[in-house]
Parts: sequence; structure tokens; C-alpha cells
Amino acid sequence: MADLDFSKIKNLYSLEQLQQAIAADPGAWRPMVLTNGCFDLIHAGHIRYLQQAKSLGRSLVVGLNSDSSVQTIKPAKPGLPPRPIVPQMQRAEVLAALKPVDAVVIFTEATATTLIETLKPEIYAKGGDYTLETLPETPAILAYGGQVSLIKIEVPASTTAIVNRILGRS
Repeated sequence: MADLDFSKIKNLYSLEQLQQAIAADPGAWRPMVLTNGCFDLIHAGHIRYLQQAKSLGRSLVVGLNSDSSVQTIKPAKPGLPPRPIVPQMQRAEVLAALKPVDAVVIFTEATATTLIETLKPEIYAKGGDYTLETLPETPAILAYGGQVSLIKIEVPASTTAIVNRILGRS
């Protein structure tokens, strides 16, 4: 398979590039919604979630867990392929092409705390399977007056469930 030229992925930024874009035109970005995740196998639950997150502000920035951070937060399970299944640049390209997504930034940490502290989004969105108490980023967003929005899960789906179905385990 030929190598893909990922330098042409529209809406994919380094954290520094994104900071510069926001500083150059804050009106195009603010109020900003930030969310994050692995987005390994995109499914309808992801799409609905991203649409709802985007509706909370002017722009939606998706922090994408790097391959190494996915491996840290989702360690290998017996009988399942190691995560992520899809490499980070391919996951980034798919996310960046989705209508609700204005920017994708890949990060290597286990949490999005550094992204939050750097970008200071007005709203940090996560799925309704979290609570303020279980969300490790809550203190960072509240520290400067941002708000957390927990989005109701409309389509219950997960990459693990999809993989199990493919493997004939469900």
C-alpha cells in the first residue's frame, strides 16, 4: 500500500499551530468547545456526540489520543487486538474530515489536561458516561472558569463491542 501524504490533512494542527490560529482570529474560534478521545473505530455514537458538542460553541476542537497514549489508557486485553486498531494519522484524517470538527490536535498524555490548560476552551465536552467527579480534567477546566458539558449518549456503541462482534463473541 502506498504511503499517504498526511501533510495535506485539513484541520490537523500541532498544539502550537492551533494556538497561533486561535490568536490570529479568536472570533472564528470562540466560544470554543474541546473534547478528546481515542476515536479508534468511528461509529454513529461518535458522530452524534461530535454534533452535539459542536452545537455548544462556535468551534469544536478534538484532542486525539496518540497511539502511545491509547496503549497506556487501553492496555491489551486477552483475546483482543491491541489498541489502537487504526493508527493515529488515519484516525486524525477521518476526524478532521467530519463536518462538526474544526480542528484536530494529537496529544501524547493520558489526559487532556495540558490541552485544556493551553487552549482554555470555554466548554469541555465529554460523554455522559462520565461525572464531574470521575473526569480527571474537571479541576483544570474549572480552575479558570470554563465549564464541563456532559453529553448524553444517544447511540450506545464502543470499539470493544464492535471488535467482539467482528470476532463473533457477542
